[in-house]
Amino acid sequence: MSLTGDLLRKLLAHPRLRGVDLNDPRLTSLRRQIILDNGFLRQIYRSWYDELWAAVPPGPGAVLELGSGGGFLKKVQPEVVTSEVIHLPHVDLILDGRWLPFTDNSLRAILFTNVLHHIPQVRRFLADAARCVRSGGVVTMIEPWVTGWSRFVYTHLHEENFDTGAGTWEFPSSGPLSGANGALPWIIFERDGAEFQDVFPQWRLEAIRLEMPFRYLLSGGVSLRPLMPGWSYGFWSSLEKLLTPWMPHWAMFAQVTLRRV
Repeated sequence: MSLTGDLLRKLLAHPRLRGVDLNDPRLTSLRRQIILDNGFLRQIYRSWYDELWAAVPPGPGAVLELGSGGGFLKKVQPEVVTSEVIHLPHVDLILDGRWLPFTDNSLRAILFTNVLHHIPQVRRFLADAARCVRSGGVVTMIEPWVTGWSRFVYTHLHEENFDTGAGTWEFPSSGPLSGANGALPWIIFERDGAEFQDVFPQWRLEAIRLEMPFRYLLSGGVSLRPLMPGWSYGFWSSLEKLLTPWMPHWAMFAQVTLRRV
């Protein structure tokens, strides 16, 4: 991160998070409250939940959400099984995504927002998810994506590492949130897409849908002050729809869906 970006991020930092370390157990609960209180950001998460749930197939099997702590998916879809790596009163299970405590073929879907790029050994997750998700089931996710615009934003305004040139899918992690590579989803499914399909033939990359060049940034996300009021959300959503043909240049996020075959 540049010096200018670091100063700007400190200036815009959300006051509730000042002095809170990335691995402080309080952080997830604080971020959850920020999402619920920020009308603009809350609508973004509701939009993401609708997109993820639309990819969930019908039929038998539970639906697992990874990294549920900061969000409110269970308020929207009560049947979902929520999980987190730390104990939180509103989460069903404590688990590590690399070792899922489910029997073979028992899940019809695993879904999450902004989690994959925090998993330090993502190959283990993809392998164990393939064991747990039944044939025809899905893993669907909302994750950061690499474009010319997002590379600038994530490099200058985001506190997490964003290394598009990483030579490996793994990274060191000293805690649940302190280790990450925001470019990891793009690396796995775009840059190294052929390798992914070769290593994990049990997964078919069904869709990559690029989205949201401005809304998340304007909301302030879970770390910064909001830059727009909640009532302006509809305007920005409509504007982004007009920019759909240019998403390969402007998108900051992607919904990636994998189908178990």
